[in-house]
Amino acid sequence: MSWSARLAELGVELPEVAAPVAAYVPAVRSGSLVHTSGQLPFVGGVLAATGKVGADVDPEAAKGHARTCALNALAAVHALVGLDSVVRVVKLTGYVASAEGFTGQPGVVNGASELLGEVFGPAGAHARAAVGVAELPLGAPVEVDLIVEVGG
Repeated sequence: MSWSARLAELGVELPEVAAPVAAYVPAVRSGSLVHTSGQLPFVGGVLAATGKVGADVDPEAAKGHARTCALNALAAVHALVGLDSVVRVVKLTGYVASAEGFTGQPGVVNGASELLGEVFGPAGAHARAAVGVAELPLGAPVEVDLIVEVGG
């Protein structure tokens, strides 16, 4: 089964590629790797939430926003090389704008990791970092970037 077919089976549609908010491109291929730029939880061109997780944004809601970030990253991959060229997910880095004392970054970033597992199965198993930060662009609560291996 292709990855595109798997998305359809899950009832998930890739969004349009989020427009860059500064001087960068959504994804770059180097050899067999595609690196995405950090993706925010944009839905229909609008940031889905702002604020710090553990204060303004509930951790469970933030987990859903991390999933949205991962979908946006997959859209960037798809626009560059086609989703079906993905061989495996290599690494995910998740950044969580964290309130003072919030230490649940791994649980938030699981929203992105779990989506990759649903879509890619064993090929979605990846190395990962879940990092708490003071602020993210535009006040976003989460940001995700991916490195994927592609064929062809």
